[in-house]
Amino acid sequence: MSIGFRILGVAGRDNALLVQIDSGQAFERLLFDCGEGCLAELSASDILAVDHLFFSHLHMDHVGGFDAFFRLNYHRDKKPNRIWGPPETARIIQHRFQGFLWNLHEGMTGTWLVSDVLPEKICTSRFELGEGFTVAHDEGASAYERTFLEGDGYRVEAVTMDHRTPTLAYVVREKTRRNIDASRLPSLGLQPGPWMRQLKDVSSTAATLTIDEATYPVDELRKRLIIETPGESIAYLTDFLLDDSALERLSNILQDCGTIVCEGQYRHADLELAQKNFHMTTLQTATLARHAGAKKLVLFHLSSRYERKDWLEMLREARQIFPSTHYPPHWHLDE
Repeated sequence: MSIGFRILGVAGRDNALLVQIDSGQAFERLLFDCGEGCLAELSASDILAVDHLFFSHLHMDHVGGFDAFFRLNYHRDKKPNRIWGPPETARIIQHRFQGFLWNLHEGMTGTWLVSDVLPEKICTSRFELGEGFTVAHDEGASAYERTFLEGDGYRVEAVTMDHRTPTLAYVVREKTRRNIDASRLPSLGLQPGPWMRQLKDVSSTAATLTIDEATYPVDELRKRLIIETPGESIAYLTDFLLDDSALERLSNILQDCGTIVCEGQYRHADLELAQKNFHMTTLQTATLARHAGAKKLVLFHLSSRYERKDWLEMLREARQIFPSTHYPPHWHLDE
């Protein structure tokens, strides 16, 4: 399995994050935020293939490009239409649904599930194209603890942050990899075969496994043969105040995260302005990455108040704290 990602949009303008997950059996696409112009970089087939759309919050620079997404997918019925976001997401997105005249939709189908992710529960509403999206059907609520979505070989976690409105910090994690150490097979007198897939299947409740007419205890085989390693992970963090309380809330969810994609709104000389607007400086972002033990930090969502020379200085500033800090390579800002 592998996790790839792509920053959409250009420096100083709206941005989004496309995460692509290849589990070997399925290929899923997760889109984080949908700023104005971001989807112009994707083909229609890429947009149609998005499995989940996640909003950090509903300010216009994070939702301004939703109409382009909706125009292609409003009547999609080949796969679920799934949106996640902080409280008020369903209400606000319904307004976007109804920002158009619906008089040609008779006989068309298209179901949208929109979930408000609160700190401890998820409330989901269902909207139907056949009704012109006029009714928010209550699909109930469910409790969760950090992990709110389980995909094919991955999970998505969230923690609520403060941007003078709730904003969600997301982490996508590949589930723990379970591999058989083939070098240990000879010591047990075993040969590779289909039984190895059964042994790795954690959903199996079988106590024994028959291999070449011999029966073995499953638990014992797993202890002897299986090696577990953490999967890849990527975090999406943007638009919130990073104080001591926020750092504490993020500590567990970000621990040992592979890649952190995080806003680089302000240089540290403008810390007072950053705090006033509930944003972070690049120095704070780098400190967070170091604290979390991340492997790589990618800065995005840069403020247009600065010029190129300022962005380069902000990168140098961040690298003094966390050397593995970069801008998206296609921005050509990485010295």
